[in-house]
Amino acid sequence: MRENFAESLRAVLIHEGGYVNHPKDPGGATNKGITHRTYTAWLRQHNQPVRSVKEITDEEVAAIYKAQYWDAVRGDDLPSGLDYAVFDFAVNSGPARAAQFVQRIVGVDADGVIGAQTLAAIGRTSAKQVVAELCAARLTWLKRLKTWATFGKGWARRVAEVRAKAIRLAEASYVHVTGPEASEPAPGKASGPESTTATIKDVLSDKGAVGGVAGVLGAAGTLLGGNGPVQYAIAAVLVMAALTGIWWLVRGRQA
Repeated sequence: MRENFAESLRAVLIHEGGYVNHPKDPGGATNKGITHRTYTAWLRQHNQPVRSVKEITDEEVAAIYKAQYWDAVRGDDLPSGLDYAVFDFAVNSGPARAAQFVQRIVGVDADGVIGAQTLAAIGRTSAKQVVAELCAARLTWLKRLKTWATFGKGWARRVAEVRAKAIRLAEASYVHVTGPEASEPAPGKASGPESTTATIKDVLSDKGAVGGVAGVLGAAGTLLGGNGPVQYAIAAVLVMAALTGIWWLVRGRQA
């Protein structure tokens, strides 16, 4: 909702904090959630001299967030609560990724662009339910990032606070609910490579994926119970197929 931008921005800024230049943050030098690269591009676009992101003004921060994150995920057109949840996700991990997560939840093509089809699908769902599923999926994905060990504690708190505030907004349709839901900074841009170990663990927790692989391995075990070069060869092929299946599942989760 258009009316929710100012309040959503205030909460996001609490989570983003001030100037940070953590060596493990893939975003690099960041101030109020705006990376130096993003700020430099914004200044050049507006024919202004490049300067440090430390010097960014509040007006510039609001303008960048509105144009590059809120508008990018159609914040004005999203239902109350979901607008904030998607906006915070977009700021932390990119608008396209946030949009794709929502699109998968509502069952439309996850092209990373929220358009008429996505908005129509969202309109047929409960905003509270989508918020809950989005925050759960976001947290699961965050745990797979290689930077989880460094930033995970703050990210987990951030997602929990976003979920609480977003659901309150959804329940109230529109009401100021500033308060303890946004408590303190949770720095670190959530993007970059995923941990292979975490991704494999995520795949193995998928009962459907495990069931398919287990079936292949079971067939291989049965063949290995007999004798003969042909049986051994077929069993070897089945084992390779199972390993290839796991590899493709991991690749799919990382995509």
